[in-house]
Amino acid sequence: MPQPSFLESNHGTRIAYHKIEGISPGVVFLGGFMSDMEGGKALELEAYCRRVGRAFVRFDYQGHGQSSGQFADGTIGLWLKDALAVIDQLTQGPQILVGSSMGGWIALLAAKARKARVKGLVGIAAAPDFTVRHWAELSAEDQQTIMRDGKLEVYSDYGPDPYVFTRALFEDGWQNRVNHGPIHLDIPVRLIQGMADPDVPWQTATEIAGNLTGDDTEIILVPDGDHRLSEPNDLKRLVRVVNQLTRQI
Repeated sequence: MPQPSFLESNHGTRIAYHKIEGISPGVVFLGGFMSDMEGGKALELEAYCRRVGRAFVRFDYQGHGQSSGQFADGTIGLWLKDALAVIDQLTQGPQILVGSSMGGWIALLAAKARKARVKGLVGIAAAPDFTVRHWAELSAEDQQTIMRDGKLEVYSDYGPDPYVFTRALFEDGWQNRVNHGPIHLDIPVRLIQGMADPDVPWQTATEIAGNLTGDDTEIILVPDGDHRLSEPNDLKRLVRVVNQLTRQI
């Protein structure tokens, strides 16, 4: 496995990344909560971009993968700063953001912050404002634990390490809500969503589409699709959607 390069950001994160030079529009992959840039979707997109000679970047947020820092110190706002540093310093010209799960939230925020650069967006089980929904689903006891101890560790089916939910993550997530009203973006957006997703209700995609102010939004529902959407057919679909979007842009 090739070693990553590192970007020393102005806000303190040493961001690990892999980059391919190529034609525009470039593609930037934004991973999910406690995921890294070595997942199947990121690598499949990199292979596609390499085949067609398109610029591509994948990276790890602070506390993820090979970037610096501790996961528990991260927030949506900090990970957004990581994404903006990557867009600003590692890419040129128009870009398509591809965000998986939490990466879909950060992609929406980044697109709003860099309207002159971001010309398209693909969400894969996009989970904007997931901290707001997750807080509401917690038991009163778990909420009290977070308020008292500052964090809660939750084990999941996605790996041996617990997910760490901090009080700072929930408070910062509230400040960075994006799907509670109009999302002022006038770019093509494609939302790929599994209807068997146990983590993000498929209706989330329709809520995002309803809030987007642009007139070029499509929802692609996968009847038996899970949250990862990383099966061979899922990866082929992702490449097809991104390829079509690059041609359109």
